[in-house]
Amino acid sequence: MSKKKFTYKDAGVDIEAGEEMVESIKNVVKETHSDAVLSNIGGFGGFFRPDLTGYKDPVFVSSVDGVGTKLIVAFKCGRYDTVGQDLVNHCVNDIAVCGADPLFFLDYFSTGKLEKEVGYKVVKGFAKACKENGVALIGGETAEMPDIYSEGEFDLAGTIVGMVDRQKVINGKDIQKGDVLLGFPSTGLYTNGYSLARKVLFSEYEVDDYVDELESTVGEALLAVHKSYLPIIRELRDHQAVHGFSHITGGGIIGNTKRIVPGGLSIAVNWNSWDRPALFKLIQDVGNVPEDDMRATFNLGIGLIVVVKVDQRNEVIKLAEEAGEQPIKIGMIE
Repeated sequence: MSKKKFTYKDAGVDIEAGEEMVESIKNVVKETHSDAVLSNIGGFGGFFRPDLTGYKDPVFVSSVDGVGTKLIVAFKCGRYDTVGQDLVNHCVNDIAVCGADPLFFLDYFSTGKLEKEVGYKVVKGFAKACKENGVALIGGETAEMPDIYSEGEFDLAGTIVGMVDRQKVINGKDIQKGDVLLGFPSTGLYTNGYSLARKVLFSEYEVDDYVDELESTVGEALLAVHKSYLPIIRELRDHQAVHGFSHITGGGIIGNTKRIVPGGLSIAVNWNSWDRPALFKLIQDVGNVPEDDMRATFNLGIGLIVVVKVDQRNEVIKLAEEAGEQPIKIGMIE
């Protein structure tokens, strides 16, 4: 009796499908490249030669992140073109608040069974955000792991690498008592708090349910793309009144901003100084979520905070408004 033959494809991994996907995304990825990129997608490594002109003491800055359970909303909606943008913008913001300019991005896409169309849409989202941020997508990994992910599921992770002159690193060291917190509006939940948001909202709604307060479906509201604050950070970072930036992600306004506040100082937020977007109100009302949980979990409509000298806050506000932003004074350093 002859033994049954098992191939890698029988085990659930389709090498040919992976190669076809890589081929399908080459042009999309190449659109993010500049002369600094010295390699093409598909090689063993990505090569990037940074332009060091103007740097006296260049320092690399990097960050890695994921999209969390926002992916489950994407699965439910069958929409895959936004989560890649979320990931790139999240990573870009995390190094931009340190004063860095992003250079290149690497992605990790893992799934149970590779659906080429889904993978293409995800990578197209990466590429779209990379182009908008002036970042090169120089490589990534696509992994097919049928014994880990259920059908239709995948996970994402990304790494951003940027650069800043050491003397221009922004780390909050100049923050002092009396400094003002200027809040910049968010476009949604971003990529944090979705375990709570899903548990609450999907207990009462389906993703396709239209909610008047949201002026959209539940799914559309939850999939709103994480905004890149790189343009406004670049506009403000060299102003002498700017003492720090805080990207509001998991941990909320206090949890993130305290990372840059020197010891001995505290953060006083006027929680009534801005109107919370309807999505946050809906989550709190439907789930009877305690206010402390809301503040510790969500950005509550503020995606970026700029800490500025009190006597020059109006100059910074004017600069921001000229750049098309509408900052709100939401608190101060005590």
